[in-house]
Amino acid sequence: MKVITLYCLRNNFDKNQRMIEIISAIRMYMSTDEEVPISDNNSEIPWANPTMNSNTPVQVGGVQISGQFTQTNATLALILSSLGAILLFVFPPISLCFTIPGVILAHGAASITKNQSGHPDSGMTLAAQIIGWIVTVLVILGFIVVLVFLGGLGLLGLSIGS
Repeated sequence: MKVITLYCLRNNFDKNQRMIEIISAIRMYMSTDEEVPISDNNSEIPWANPTMNSNTPVQVGGVQISGQFTQTNATLALILSSLGAILLFVFPPISLCFTIPGVILAHGAASITKNQSGHPDSGMTLAAQIIGWIVTVLVILGFIVVLVFLGGLGLLGLSIGS
């Protein structure tokens, strides 16, 4: 393809002549069953004019890829959830101050990525939600264990004292 394009550029072919030359070369190497789309209107073919059609979805390898995606807070959510996971081992109550906002941001990012298939932040959003919920559950279970332990000590102290 590069050789054909350079040939077309060196011979000062205009845009349409270059496209015809490239399509002709592609047809030589393709089987007779396949067809190459031909159009005089560049806006009909997404790859013909990428600057004009940056938002036109293109099918690549079975996944639909679009020119632009909505920005999300998935990175911030993953950072907050991971920081909460690290602080879980240092001081568990403080970890909730990071994981709860991380889960909230991840939920907002998940609603955006769910509506746009193939969004690059979808994996990061899912990871932030999983980490945030696991840390939150571990902190709550830790509180329950501490309360049961202190309650057991209190009952033990009452029975020994009387």
